[in-house]
Amino acid sequence: MKKAFFAIATAFLLTTMLSMRPVADENVSDSELLGKAIDYFQSGKFHEALLIFDKLDRRYKLNPRFRAFIAVCHYYDWNDEQTCEYLDSLIPQLEPFAPHERSIYYYINAESHFNLKQYEQAIPYYEQALNVCYDNEKSDAFYRMGYCYLFNNDTATAAEYFQAALDYYQRFRNTQSDQPRIAQIQKMIRSLSPEYNAVWQAENQQISDPQAVRDTLRHRIINDIDLSDIFQNQIIVEDTVE
Repeated sequence: MKKAFFAIATAFLLTTMLSMRPVADENVSDSELLGKAIDYFQSGKFHEALLIFDKLDRRYKLNPRFRAFIAVCHYYDWNDEQTCEYLDSLIPQLEPFAPHERSIYYYINAESHFNLKQYEQAIPYYEQALNVCYDNEKSDAFYRMGYCYLFNNDTATAAEYFQAALDYYQRFRNTQSDQPRIAQIQKMIRSLSPEYNAVWQAENQQISDPQAVRDTLRHRIINDIDLSDIFQNQIIVEDTVE
């Protein structure tokens, strides 16, 4: 895929982007900067990609796909507010994208709202992700939704989502590395059962593995975003800001 990507990128940049203005104080054109940003993005160097995408987005009104890339970069830079700011408005424009690519944007937007303790806002995006993600990814969304309802003191619904998460972990993600998560969910389900009469206060709950929020998608996010589609469509900017 990498060789094909570079071939498409080179042809596209040469044929469609030569008219873009050079960036002030640099001896490279905006088209070259864009290619570098995409290279950083594909390599998982999200901070470096963000610096360039953000510069170009201020100069041009980038199309929805590139703005979605910016949101992904903010997500991996732990800029949850900026991630939500981009994706809350962008998601209605992403319907033409492939279902699994959309699942990524739904999920990271849900995660960012979750990290901001905006649990009610997070739930619909988790639900959208569940509609289009793979079965082996649904356990993560169900797990987070369990906490969303738990933190809103709806323990009955929380228990239902934790049970769904457990079912999907055991069926599709029952690996050695997932056993601590499975054990944690089983403990949560027991604690929320009626005979325990558990009372949860949202402000006292802590997520024990915040880094896992980002790691959940780290190894698949690039492969599931069809970068070649950018060049097939040949749409980089919607209008130019003078």
